[in-house]
Amino acid sequence: MSSQYRRFVFINSHPIQYFAPLYKKMTDEGLHTQVWYASNESVNGGFDKEFGQKVKWDVPLLEGYSYRFFKNYSLNPSINNGFFGLLNLGMLKALLKLPKSLVIIHGWGYFTNVSTLIVAKLVGHTVGIRGESPLNQELLKNKNNLFFKRIFLKYFLFQFVDRFYYIGQQNRAFYKYFGVKESKLVFTPYAVDNERFQQAAKELLSQKKMLRQELGLPIDSKIILFSGKYIYKKRPIDLLQAYNSLQIPGKALVMVGEGELRPEMEEFIANHSLGNVFLTGFVNQREIVKYYAIADLFVMCSGDGETWGLATNEAMNFGIPIVLSDRVGCAADLINEQTGIIFPLGNTNALTEALRLVLNKKYLSSGIIKKINQYSYRQIIDSF
Repeated sequence: MSSQYRRFVFINSHPIQYFAPLYKKMTDEGLHTQVWYASNESVNGGFDKEFGQKVKWDVPLLEGYSYRFFKNYSLNPSINNGFFGLLNLGMLKALLKLPKSLVIIHGWGYFTNVSTLIVAKLVGHTVGIRGESPLNQELLKNKNNLFFKRIFLKYFLFQFVDRFYYIGQQNRAFYKYFGVKESKLVFTPYAVDNERFQQAAKELLSQKKMLRQELGLPIDSKIILFSGKYIYKKRPIDLLQAYNSLQIPGKALVMVGEGELRPEMEEFIANHSLGNVFLTGFVNQREIVKYYAIADLFVMCSGDGETWGLATNEAMNFGIPIVLSDRVGCAADLINEQTGIIFPLGNTNALTEALRLVLNKKYLSSGIIKKINQYSYRQIIDSF
């Protein structure tokens, strides 16, 4: 590694449970890693509009690495208030004093991100960007907006970027569509803490029946698992419709999550007299591993806005086969004949058939684990 890249500075909107372990791992390996945060909204917990309740993550967000919080000068400060919800002018001053570093900005959705990206380049740092946008979802947007966005990104903002750290195939296609040269593209896959989840799998998979009993779930049923917010983007009603049509004895559906669609989901369950359907409510990170351990199949039927779907990574660390809609960002990367099935978004008949096929096929956990190990913190760090 050249001296130019011995300092890493990451710019994030707020502490994120999937990123914090990566920063700790980089620090543990002796890499000079700093993280600059524009907001502390996730640290103390707060009301999550989509979950419909207060959420505070039960995994460490600020342990084992160096970080700084910067004052937000926005008139309407919040990570949920659009482009001008984050306005951290102190970061610009800090960039002037910072020794030459690789500065990696996560996305361009806030004023803070765009301004720090430009200033970092102008004062001589090496600039990387790591976003999520998948091309297949981008092309569905308003054509006029897409035209002006392409001009802004291709001919202005992306001119300040030295490296584009793409998270998967659709994200890579997005950057190519906006004119990024092949030589500037670097694969840094979206990942979870595989080591933590695989250790949990090692401890829990042998206790599957006991865990099902503890969680109040059928001991001998084939369990289909959904994990996500009960919101329109996640399309939980699609899964309920497919489950209703699934002609397999001894099945159960566990839907981990919470959100505004709960009344509609409960009404559907009652109207169709669905048995063995469990709506768990919000489950935090330390408890979610129990649900992965008892599942026979994991489903994500999300539509536009599901730019990756990291719950899929979590599930695969338990060797669980997967069913994803073709609009989920990670589908093209994580699903093959050894790991599961992709179905067309909104096609509940195809979803029903995918559930049937996967539940009746013997998938090898080793093939699923081998695939997800390619999407790891190790790969990200090597790429950086």
